[in-house]
Amino acid sequence: MEVGMEFVESGFVHVYTGNGKGKTTAAFGLALRAAASGMHVFIGQFIKGMEYGEMKIAQLIPNVVLEQFGRGCFIEKTPAPEDFRLAREGLGRSEEVLAGGSYGLVVLDEIFIAHFFGLISSSNILNLMNLRNARTELVLTGRKAPQEIIDRADLVTEMVEIKHYYARGVRARKGIEF
Repeated sequence: MEVGMEFVESGFVHVYTGNGKGKTTAAFGLALRAAASGMHVFIGQFIKGMEYGEMKIAQLIPNVVLEQFGRGCFIEKTPAPEDFRLAREGLGRSEEVLAGGSYGLVVLDEIFIAHFFGLISSSNILNLMNLRNARTELVLTGRKAPQEIIDRADLVTEMVEIKHYYARGVRARKGIEF
């Protein structure tokens, strides 16, 4: 085997946060790289329950599992009891996946938005970090990452919006934003 091509000896915790575009895109890029290298990948999407382009990754790549823990995208609305129930189910499923240790990469997309809306707590996220198998790479995404999670993470990337075409009235485009 070539040097640098073997799987990692120990996994790290990544945080992709900030108001700029690209958090989910970066996480899916890493998931694609890991899956193409033969790793088993689990992607859990909090809040999201709609059909997004990235949903097809699990159909195209057999070692990727993608599950959604939401019923839509209520970012500008007040969460309903159903949103709390789905977030709790997602949290439970994430605990199972991380404790099981059979995935080399676990992505929990928009988990920080679920936290911001009070659907899950910082202690829930810290518990997920603690449950993680030592060889599992964990990626947590979303705006407004809590400081205690940032402090515990191994890698933190903040996406900063400098300029965005949304400001010119461009709507979300299939294949690019969804």
